[in-house]
Amino acid sequence: MGYVQEARENHVKKKVEEALRSKMKQKALKECDHYASKYAQCAVGRTISIVWQCRKQAKELNNCLQQYTNDAVLEEMKKAYMLQEDRKGTANV
Repeated sequence: MGYVQEARENHVKKKVEEALRSKMKQKALKECDHYASKYAQCAVGRTISIVWQCRKQAKELNNCLQQYTNDAVLEEMKKAYMLQEDRKGTANV
C-alpha cells in the first residue's frame, strides 16, 4: 500500500481528530488516576519544592499517560472510527 493511499485511509476531519484526541486524553486520565492521585498527594502543601520532592510521582504519571496518549494510539482510534463510518455507510445503502 502506498503512502498516499494509506494517508487517505487514515484521514479524518479536524473536528473528528480533536474529538478523538479528547477521548484519548479522558481515557488516559481515567487509566492513570492512581498515579495522578499519588502526585496530587505529594503536591499538597508544596509550592516550588514540588519539582524535586514529587519528581518520582510526576515521572510515574507521565509514563502512564504516555502509554495512552501517543501517535500510535491516535492512529488506532482513527482506524476504528473510519471502520465504524464505513459500516454506517454500507448499512445505509
